[in-house]
Amino acid sequence: MNHVWRVFENGKEYLFKNLDISVPIKSEKDANGVDYNIVCKGYLSIDRDTSTATIKTKIKQLEPV
Repeated sequence: MNHVWRVFENGKEYLFKNLDISVPIKSEKDANGVDYNIVCKGYLSIDRDTSTATIKTKIKQLEPV
């Protein structure tokens, strides 16, 4: 399997090879009570070239051009 992380944001699912989370997380059992999920709140940024999802407390503001 190439991708191992499933990330959900606003009802949309993304698949990633890499995941970097720098916000507090908690774990919870899934609906079947078998597997565990991690849950967090933050800003998701996606790097498609490296298949990496990064979740941070703030997003980086770009300078006006």
